[in-house]
Amino acid sequence: MSEIVEVAQDGSFIVLKEPKPIKARKTELKKKSAGSWILFIVLLLVVIGWLFPFYMALINAFKNEAEFIATGPLGLPKGINLTNIIKFWNDVNFPQKLMNSVILSLGSTIIGVALSALTAFALGIGRIRGRFWILATFMVAFTIPQEAMIYPWYNMAKATKTYDSLVSVIIITGVASVAFGTYMLTAVLEEFPMELLEAARIDGASTWRIFASVVLPILRPTLFVLATFFFIYTWNEFLLPLVLLPSNDNQTVTLGLAITTGQWTTDPTARAAAALLGSLPSIIFFFIFQRTLMRGVTMGSVK
Repeated sequence: MSEIVEVAQDGSFIVLKEPKPIKARKTELKKKSAGSWILFIVLLLVVIGWLFPFYMALINAFKNEAEFIATGPLGLPKGINLTNIIKFWNDVNFPQKLMNSVILSLGSTIIGVALSALTAFALGIGRIRGRFWILATFMVAFTIPQEAMIYPWYNMAKATKTYDSLVSVIIITGVASVAFGTYMLTAVLEEFPMELLEAARIDGASTWRIFASVVLPILRPTLFVLATFFFIYTWNEFLLPLVLLPSNDNQTVTLGLAITTGQWTTDPTARAAAALLGSLPSIIFFFIFQRTLMRGVTMGSVK
């Protein structure tokens, strides 16, 4: 590319780059367009792969066993048959299990978000001594497999007499999620504008007042994103309720799905109905708060 030299009024030289030829610019646009299409196709395949299991549950939940054998798992149902859904609803006492899952997910989310916000405030803004090693400990903590902690958690529930109670699972899942939540929020609070904090201190605001009136309003979108992650994660939790909630009255929706599979037999249409009912609440939750969640993702970082 050639360069054009101009002389400014003060006698200095200004080097101007010659515009690219039209053919070169068209080539660049074609490359960008091809890259955009490739990215779109990849994302479309990911979306299809994510939605395919839900599609399978949706079409097979409305079939009876004979229709499933005749049309196969990919065949569309001939009509809307609610027999499997009604049977699963009554067999597992779905309203009770749904209420248990809601209480468990909400309680765990509140504990996790509250503790994560307080801990991240101390680490990200308070800059307490040894914060690097504390964050490193949190990073190691949320990489530990849950299976490795089941036995200690079981013993703790027995010792505190909270075994077979939603309280034990709420506390454990809420506290266990603090490691990830603290690490995520600390990264956001490290970029918090110090001018706001200094202005609040000059006005005589206490530490708690700064946290409640200055930090939380700006951090609220990010907290909502974190709460959504915690809620869906707890809703889909299976292993911990399986170990700590043996009574049928205390079990959750995910445990109710196991009733469709026996030791020697299984009913695929009943399993599809159970999967559909079990996943619908979390999907509805996501769509209701979709706009707020998207705003939290794009606005959660502090500029």
